[in-house]
Amino acid sequence: MAVETAQSESYLVQTVDLYKSFPIRGGLFGRTVARVRAVDGVTLGVNRGETLGIVGESGCGKTTLSRTVLRLLQPTKGSVIFDGTDISNLKGPALQAFRRRMQMVFQDPYASLDPRQSVRSALMEPMVIHGIGTSQRERKAATEKLVAMVGLNPDHLSRFPHEFSGGQRQRIAIARALAVNPEFIILDEPTSSLDVSVQAQILNLLKRLQSELNLTFMFVSHNLAVVRQMCHRTAVMYLGRVVELGPTERLFQNPKHPYTKALLSSVPLPDPDKRKELVVLEGDVPSPVNIPTGCRFRPRCAFATGKCAEVAPPLVEIEHGHFVECLYDIDFDTRRQVEISST
Repeated sequence: MAVETAQSESYLVQTVDLYKSFPIRGGLFGRTVARVRAVDGVTLGVNRGETLGIVGESGCGKTTLSRTVLRLLQPTKGSVIFDGTDISNLKGPALQAFRRRMQMVFQDPYASLDPRQSVRSALMEPMVIHGIGTSQRERKAATEKLVAMVGLNPDHLSRFPHEFSGGQRQRIAIARALAVNPEFIILDEPTSSLDVSVQAQILNLLKRLQSELNLTFMFVSHNLAVVRQMCHRTAVMYLGRVVELGPTERLFQNPKHPYTKALLSSVPLPDPDKRKELVVLEGDVPSPVNIPTGCRFRPRCAFATGKCAEVAPPLVEIEHGHFVECLYDIDFDTRRQVEISST
């Protein structure tokens, strides 16, 4: 069994043993009294042209991971590798050159768009910063192509964010991300604030753009039905770690980690005959300030043994391309557990 590494040449983006923690300060002099371990040793890669889903409950580290990958947050430890270059410690012009190649679409387009900027101004600003286009006329022409690409009209360019619906604002946010011709885009809950019908339109738009522009996506979401529709592979996070990673359909059909099993059992299905028994997790998520010893999921796991409190399981490949962070290969129907070898 091979432990997951980030060595594939097909990876556009890789994280290697990535950590991001935040200090908790207290006392008279504001000393650091503890640290929140938001991302706690994540190693994974995103293949060129694929969509990698990142799922997990609130507070598991999904958004922190995505912002650290884009260097919106400085990693505490570990590496972020983009197209073969470690960008973890780049600054100034060197980092800006990579920022043109990777962009982000945020969850709330009303908050991420400047209410005082017209659509044209919002789309032209990144072009000016990154030196795209040789003249004002050329950039204006580019903005017209961008709005058409995302399903809006040239008339919309003179309007302001408050004049649009939520779905239209998200289309503008997508157009802004595309303005610098990126290769990699992180989508942080891009449809969570939209109506279901509008969600479908945005997801179809993203699929079309990925196909036409050969884009690579990291799709962060808590909506498992959307992840199943959009993502080629999916990583499941729990308390700052990736606990399962694999091809999306295989992971949905045959989850190997007890936490993944519980997550998937909560997805509503319209066909009563296909509904599975709901797996209810006991207790609450432990604090990222005081993470349990051994397996961090064991306080809520129905299959935990004494060994789980002593040994922190590595992320191990149990079948081709399918990795799990667990000491056991569990048959959830019979509750039979077979110990996994990490060698």
